[in-house]
Amino acid sequence: MTVTPIDLYASFLHLRPEGQVSAEEPVFDPTRDGWQMMTFHVETDADVHGDHWEVHTSADEVVSCLTGAIRLCLRPRQPGDEEEQIKLTAGTAAVVPRGRWHRIALDAPSDIMSVTVPRGSRLEKRTGA
Repeated sequence: MTVTPIDLYASFLHLRPEGQVSAEEPVFDPTRDGWQMMTFHVETDADVHGDHWEVHTSADEVVSCLTGAIRLCLRPRQPGDEEEQIKLTAGTAAVVPRGRWHRIALDAPSDIMSVTVPRGSRLEKRTGA
């Protein structure tokens, strides 16, 4: 096997259950097994579907801010409660527990990397967004 550089902004890395890793088209497939690593350069909230909540039902998700500054917003568990916000700056990360609805908001243009198992993931439009 020839080892070649992979453009992380043009590919998702699929970490297969049997131990193989492959660079693939950047398509988020909620039917896929195995871990997926995704890297994005984002300029606006629209780049991170900020008008939607997201949930991963098969695994936790690591969300890391490589450059810039973001807020990881966790949906309230009870109606009427405030959403939790975790500020991430360059070189920091947070783990979103499996089954916890979340979204990302930008404080500055950023590079973000996330790792999760996409199987069962869903998006839901935010009301009032």
